[in-house]
Amino acid sequence: MTDLAQIEEKIAEYAAKGYEVPTKDMIKTPEEIIGIRRASKINTAVLDAVAAKIKAGMSTDDINTIVHESTLAHGAIPAPLNYEGFPKSVCTSVNEEICHGIPSSNVILKSGDIVNVDVTTLYDGFYGDASRMFMIGKVTPQKKNLVLITKECLRRGVEASQPWHFIGDIGAAVSAFAHKHGYSVVREFGGHGVGLQMHEEPFISHVGKKNTGMLLVPGMVFTIEPMINMGRPELYVDSANDWTALTEDGKPSAQWEHTILITESGNEILTY
Repeated sequence: MTDLAQIEEKIAEYAAKGYEVPTKDMIKTPEEIIGIRRASKINTAVLDAVAAKIKAGMSTDDINTIVHESTLAHGAIPAPLNYEGFPKSVCTSVNEEICHGIPSSNVILKSGDIVNVDVTTLYDGFYGDASRMFMIGKVTPQKKNLVLITKECLRRGVEASQPWHFIGDIGAAVSAFAHKHGYSVVREFGGHGVGLQMHEEPFISHVGKKNTGMLLVPGMVFTIEPMINMGRPELYVDSANDWTALTEDGKPSAQWEHTILITESGNEILTY
């Protein structure tokens, strides 16, 4: 890896030209990256445990149990539990729920449902964060297409995340592909820095314009997690729990998420 002093010199050159640049605390040290990579590896194992068991007839609280027990079995902590009052160890968002769905024994998965399982793991002081979509039983072609296009939006967002490019490139890549297929992109929520805290700066919008926004620099670690709606982008937060965001028009939403590291030559997905 290029010497840190060289990276700082290059950042200063961009700053002198008026570009928005990351602060030093947004650039992780090699030691911190090792810790984040370990947490991310466990996070992936937890999602794999869900993938092996998720099925119709299971409650979203059953998913919570899998996540909680699997995380503890790896010697880690489920980061969402008690985070700002969140009552469970994972977010489970079904169909028209966009994000922050709270697991419940009353929500039973049935054939035709799509569900996002969003896992964040704390291990030895470091965080990994990723989510996957699961299609339960036989889903409609429309829902399947939404899930697959959203996954491709994530891939394109990751592909656009290159050193010495810009955060706006990510949103431009995601939104262009989503809009091409007639979908809308949630603006209120986005990706975020992660690693030493569950949520850090910068905010990663999934709508944007190329060559705008903050400079992407080797050592930055953040999530990309596009939330793509089948219908309109408007949402509301469930007043019953003050957490769960849902589509205003009641149409389905999908989300995929990875934690990535910006490297000298491109990026590394830490949550594969």
